Parts: sequence; C-alpha cells; structure tokens
Amino acid sequence: MKNNKLYQKLNDRSAHVVILGLGYVGLPLATVLADAGYRVTGVDLDEEKVKLINQGISYIDDVETSLVKKLVDGNKLQATSDFSVVSEADAVSICVPTPLRKTRDPDMSYIVAVSESIVEYVHPDMVVVLESTTYPGTTRELLLPMLIEKSGLEVGKNFFLAFSPERVDPGREDWTTINTPKVVGGITAACTEMAAVYYEAAMENVVRVTTTEVAEMTKLLENTFRMVNIGLVNEMAIMCDRMGINVWEVIDAAATKPFGFMKFTPGPGLGGHCIPIDPLFLSWKLKSLNYTARFIDLASEINIGMPRYVVGKVQEALNKQHKAINDSKVLVLGAAYKPDIDDVRESPALDVIGLLEQSGADVSYHDPFIPELHHENVDLSSVPDLMKAVENVDCVVIITNHSQYDYEAIYKKAKCVMDARNALGKIAGDDPKVIGL
Repeated sequence: MKNNKLYQKLNDRSAHVVILGLGYVGLPLATVLADAGYRVTGVDLDEEKVKLINQGISYIDDVETSLVKKLVDGNKLQATSDFSVVSEADAVSICVPTPLRKTRDPDMSYIVAVSESIVEYVHPDMVVVLESTTYPGTTRELLLPMLIEKSGLEVGKNFFLAFSPERVDPGREDWTTINTPKVVGGITAACTEMAAVYYEAAMENVVRVTTTEVAEMTKLLENTFRMVNIGLVNEMAIMCDRMGINVWEVIDAAATKPFGFMKFTPGPGLGGHCIPIDPLFLSWKLKSLNYTARFIDLASEINIGMPRYVVGKVQEALNKQHKAINDSKVLVLGAAYKPDIDDVRESPALDVIGLLEQSGADVSYHDPFIPELHHENVDLSSVPDLMKAVENVDCVVIITNHSQYDYEAIYKKAKCVMDARNALGKIAGDDPKVIGL
C-alpha cells in the first residue's frame, strides 16, 4: 500500500481534502486538517457559512477566527457550495446532520442527499469517510452501493470507504479534535488503513477497528452508556425526592468511592445532538431485528420525562408562595444544553419553556450566550437586565448552570427558585423558597 499514489499524498499531506458539512463537527475538522498541512475545501449549502469562512471568520466558538483567517490567507482553507469540487479531492469527510424524525426513527435524508450530490464526482484513488452518527450498517448498506453502483470502482482497490465517529464535545479545551482518539473502521482492511493514514497526519491517536460496523457501534455504545447512566441518576433524583433525601449529597458521598463508581448528575433533561439521539439509532435498528433495547427505551422514557418533572417542581415552588403557575411570571436561566456554550440543540430548556407556557405561565429567559430563542412555538429574546428580571418574576428556574451567573445574588433577589442543576449548592441551605430536583 505504501507504493499507492493516494497513500503517498496522504502521508506527505499534499492531498486535497474536502469536508462536506461545515457545522459543529465539520468546521473544527476542516481547520485541524488544514493546519496539519492539507489543502482543505469545505462544502456547505449555507451560503452565509461559505461567505464567512472565505472572509476568514469563524462562526463556531470552538474555532478561533484567527486560525481560520491564517488558514484562508495561507491558501490552506476555502469554502464553497459547489459539490463538483469532490472531483478534485483525494479525501472526503462527510459531516452532515443525522437527526431523528418525529416518529423517533433515523432521518437519513442528509446522508442520502450528500451522497447523491457527490456520486457523479467520485473517482479512482480517493478515500471517503462518513463521520455522521448513524446506525450500524449505514456505511456498508447505504453509502457504499450509492457511491460505487455506477462508477465501476472497486472498494479496497482503487476506492476506499470508512466510518469514523465524530467525538466533538462543544466547549471543551482539554479534549479536542486533535488529541481525542480517532476510531476508524473500513469496509476492507485496506480502507481502514487508508482512512487511518488520512487522519494520522493531523491527529495524535488513531484507533483502527476491523469494520465500519464496529466503528459505528462504538459511537453508539459511548453515548448509550452516558444516556443510560443519566437516566439512572435522574430516576434516583425522583426517588430521593419522594423519600426526602438530598440526592446531590448522596451522589457526592458515592463519588468518594475510588473504584466501581462513576459520577453522573441529574438534570432537567438531555441536550445536545449526541446523548438524546444516538442511542435511539441503535434501538431503531434492533427493532428491525425483532429485539427490544430495554435499557435504552427505559432510560429514554425517564430522561424525556424530566422537563415535565421540572415544571411540576416549579408548580410546587410557587405553591409554597401561595401562587398558581397560571399567570405567574417565570424566568428560565439558561437556554443552552450545557454550561458556557451557545448550543441549544435538543436543549431541555426548550421543552421546559414550552411546558411552562402551556401551563399558563408568563415565561421569559436569560442566557448570556443565546440572545434569541426561536424553536417551534418558542419565540423569545433574552431579558436585557438579569437582576431586574430576577426581582420582578414569581419564580426563577435554573436550567443551565452557566459559570458567569452570580448565584448568591440571584438567590438573594429571587422570590423563589427551582434549581434543576444544584447551582446554588449550599448557598440556600434549607431555605424553603428554593426547591431542587
């Protein structure tokens, strides 16, 4: 293989790389590969994203504008909405969304659409890697036939196809695209090796696995593990509440055990693209094999119910103030799905706000990272004066524990607080105006 022309271009970083999809996964990947020496072209149908990249401007918090500008000015990075650039590519990474439909089955339309857009440009001596999270079998059963059916290419001979799950965790600085181990599995052993060489030029640790199905399943196991454990600790919070026990104290005490326990914390529901969605790809796949993924389904049921549980606790908090939730003014703190980022994908705040409005509450929100919130029937702007809003509402609901909030000041000014993240910690003590999970 070392005599292969494509192998040599990847190894010496003279290859032209195309990234399909310039979102939370695609743009960081594009910049890392370009910074390693590849000439990278990003493709996205969003003309605004294309324009910003070509101006040297980043729209993703995890990617510094200074880096994008350096790469663009150095002719290492450019963007386009024209898929024909694939005809000039040596390596292609597909980083498009894979959401769930309302029926909670995988929506493969983005993968199908991008495959249809590039199929006429696929050519000998190229490697294609799917990074979009999906169910086991997608790369082999869906992507492979689409890309080579009419091309006459031979997979593992002059065309190389692999799957490598993205492991992006927005907002992290300790584990990034460069140093997070990169799992790669190909249709053939040669495909695995070619994809591994492609990524090894830019990433510190590439982990080879035997098949695309193993790589696809790896991603689902990672996030199913987290989803099931979060479901467990969310149910533990509900049980502790029934028994009058402080679940946060229980968790902290359990976490002192140096073996056999991993700390997870409860919250108002799951957020982000991965944890709420990825395990359901596996559950859906197994239903086609007449098997019920019971752990996944049960954990999903518990986690999906948490926003409604939070609204019930808000009602309880208001009742202690002799107020009904109907017509009460409620301020939701935090719209992002986790602290200190501007990402609202699958955020439980969206469901909590919607359920509060359905209950008749007059809802406002504040988030220092998200000035506008538009989702289905939610159409709000972040309140301009946080402390004034805290004073003027009947209840403050802490959904996202952003680090820049002054929680002691919020506690002192608020009439009552529903703290879904234990953000107040020991500040409130046993004050009855504060209710947790």
